[in-house]
Amino acid sequence: MSDRYKVGDLRPSQIMFSFGIGSVVDLPNLSVMVMGTDEWDTTQSDPLAEERLLTVVKEELGKQVYKLVPPPTPPETNGMPALDRNAKIGIPVSPFPGWGVCTACRLLAKFDDQLFQLKPDSYRSDKTRYVHVNCQKSRGNYAPTVIPARFLVACRQAHLDDFPWLYFIHKGKADCPGSLRLLEVGVTGSAADVVVRCDRCNLSRSMSDAFGSLGKQNMPQCRGRHPHLRCFEDDGCEEQMKVILLGASNGWFPMTLAVLSIPGTTDKLGQLVETHWAVLQEVTHESDLSLLRRIGQLKPFSHYSDAELWAQIQQHSNPAKDQPIGNLKLPEWQVFSTADPDLNTDDFRLKPVEPPRGYESYFSKTVLVERLREVRALIGFTRIEFPGDLSETTSLENIPIAPLCKDRKPKWVPATEIRGEGIFLQFREDAIAQWIDQHPSLENYETKSHSAHTAWRKARNIDKPEDHFPGLRYMLLHSFSHALMRQLAIECGYAAASLRERIYSSRPEDDFSMAGVLIYTAAPDSEGTLGGLVSLGNPEVLGRHLDQALEQMRLCASDPLCSEHQPDPNDLHWAACHACLFSPETSCERGNKYLDRTLLIPTLKADPFDIAFFQGN
Repeated sequence: MSDRYKVGDLRPSQIMFSFGIGSVVDLPNLSVMVMGTDEWDTTQSDPLAEERLLTVVKEELGKQVYKLVPPPTPPETNGMPALDRNAKIGIPVSPFPGWGVCTACRLLAKFDDQLFQLKPDSYRSDKTRYVHVNCQKSRGNYAPTVIPARFLVACRQAHLDDFPWLYFIHKGKADCPGSLRLLEVGVTGSAADVVVRCDRCNLSRSMSDAFGSLGKQNMPQCRGRHPHLRCFEDDGCEEQMKVILLGASNGWFPMTLAVLSIPGTTDKLGQLVETHWAVLQEVTHESDLSLLRRIGQLKPFSHYSDAELWAQIQQHSNPAKDQPIGNLKLPEWQVFSTADPDLNTDDFRLKPVEPPRGYESYFSKTVLVERLREVRALIGFTRIEFPGDLSETTSLENIPIAPLCKDRKPKWVPATEIRGEGIFLQFREDAIAQWIDQHPSLENYETKSHSAHTAWRKARNIDKPEDHFPGLRYMLLHSFSHALMRQLAIECGYAAASLRERIYSSRPEDDFSMAGVLIYTAAPDSEGTLGGLVSLGNPEVLGRHLDQALEQMRLCASDPLCSEHQPDPNDLHWAACHACLFSPETSCERGNKYLDRTLLIPTLKADPFDIAFFQGN
């Protein structure tokens, strides 16, 4: 379609977690696919400055990536939407699936067959829809609305395609020119009550034949289609199609990388250069600075000379253009564990306080993060199953990830920034060491957890399945983080989905030690900086919340089933469920895996023996 119409609105954070490139956005009257970066217009977007994140994105996608770009946002205007050119600035989408159903006569046809007509509404984008103009069951001059067909097919190689309607109804013979109709013969809306019928052949078939064991016999091989790139894989795909429903949660899993913007220097000029690096990185000579001053691009540097600024730019650009980034979280851990207020900037403010009252033997310090900035980049996505979480030890090499552009070498990736607040808790190393020494059964526990981790990765055909096990320390910190998040959400004033965790945990093979938890707000608007979370970091208040959080972990509404649960190839958690320890998907950095409340406090579980970290609380 050559014409462009606005069809809806998305928040910037949704591009990272819900409706990014390759996802299907289900609008009131339309269903559209977010297209790849080849079709984006980035002229209305200013790149985000975050060198640490850009460096690790280059390691994953190639050195050709040179910037992080937020979604294009049209400027505010008071003009008429129909006449405003800015109304066409946004994220490119295309109708998907390519088949629609008339709500009156139940005709099932491709949009490309011109049987359905697009009816845009320039003043109310949510009313843009397809209509069946020549419908025999239309009343008067009213053309009934056409809705998207709600059945799709996908595979574990991140391919997505229209349901093969002609193949399915004719059992392999897809050349019949007859009209198809999608009928609902029952009231439940289940697949068994939906029937597709061919008017010419008078054949009909229940959609239940496309699911389960019957689906494996009746569905064809995947065609290797990437609709967000308008192309197919050159060598096809060996997977078999799997039917999913429109809007299903397993249709799109984002693969993202995130860092916190931490100060790299206490020097005021150096901090300013870091903040405005997206512009200053293009400066190749000191003479370029005078031009930038004349056009008003260097107002924050009005108190510094060109020579001073040029020297700082050279110092900032030379050291680490091709330096390996290593552990993404280690620099952040070093800043939080030292908690030096002299490093505070406009985007990063720390205030160290005493540990929670009554828990001085478990924590060495609490840090109130009064201001922070997180930058997150989308580097790809998967479908059907989420194979694992990206971290500083996980590579894309063995993950069936879909590309963002046709040549698989993007020059830029979508990114968003979030400003908020948080609370950082640093565990005492001697407390963790004493916990491990006093509970010999933890060794057997960790072995079982590692075996479940390996079996889970084997079931998903991930190479070296035994690798990247986060370890017992991580499981303790992760479980504690979820328990505290659930408790803080009750009183801090933020919704549970507006809180997020960041776990700092080292492994036995590392030459450094990390044991800390950061819980922070993840709201992309002013809600993220209201102070409701930081106010709970007072030692006495936080100690009371820890008492309540741990007490809530003793019993679960699903006990004894929950407390006796053991990990298997389908899920990687012990005593944890939605009633006690799980958090919203956007809050957890591990997809609610590697959790066990038994590690925190004694529960109904009898085997293994009492392995709780917090004793006597």
